[in-house]
Amino acid sequence: MLNTFWPILLVAVANTTYNICAKSTPASINPFATLCITYLVAACSCVGMFFLTSPVKNLVQEVTKINWTSFAFGLIVVALEFGYINIFRVGWKVSTASLVTNIILACALLLIGFFVYKESISLRQIIGMLVCLFGLVLISK
Repeated sequence: MLNTFWPILLVAVANTTYNICAKSTPASINPFATLCITYLVAACSCVGMFFLTSPVKNLVQEVTKINWTSFAFGLIVVALEFGYINIFRVGWKVSTASLVTNIILACALLLIGFFVYKESISLRQIIGMLVCLFGLVLISK
């Protein structure tokens, strides 16, 4: 059971902390300047974690296995971070910003799963998506 839920708990704790950090980023700093430090720390952390967790300690060999997703992921993560910093700068509350974005994300991924990955959608999921959309209406009023 712990094997199933530890990644969910990690994402929940990390995402909570992430939103607090994004909200606490000083308004006076250029978002890309702060993201430079963010990604420097992230890069150092990744290199350290690679050597701690990999049975094969050859980072260069592992890097040769990458494909386009690593580059796309890097650009997308910068867009995500920049977007969250600006969500709070334009006045969104920490209590609703993540809720709204995650509801939109969940609905979008449900549709992408169905149309792109041919995943099945149950009536319960459709009802859940409608409830989420109704929740967005309630939040925006």
